[in-house]
Amino acid sequence: MSSPTEEITFSYKEIVEMLVKKEGIHEGLWGIYVGFYLHGANVTLGDKEPLPASVVQITEIGIKPVKKLDYLSVDAAEVNPAPSEAKKASKKGGGAKK
Repeated sequence: MSSPTEEITFSYKEIVEMLVKKEGIHEGLWGIYVGFYLHGANVTLGDKEPLPASVVQITEIGIKPVKKLDYLSVDAAEVNPAPSEAKKASKKGGGAKK
C-alpha cells in the first residue's frame, strides 16, 4: 500500500460506521459523540494587550446510542448486520444432517 500524499478525511457517518463495525455492534441507532473541555486564559496576540479568551479541547471521540437516524448516525443492523444463524451453524460444522 502506498503512503498517502494528502489528508484522508471521513464523514461523520463513515466514522460511526467504522466504530460500529470495530465494536461488533449489530443493532440499534448509533451516532457520533465528541467530548469537549473548555479552558479560560488571558491571551496575547502580537503586540496587543492580553485579552480573556477560551480554548476548547476535543477530549474524546466515540459513538453512543441515539433515538433517531440523521446525518450524524447509522443503523447498526444496516451497516453491520449480524451473521445469520445458518452461517454460524455451517461454520461450526453443525449443518443439516442427512
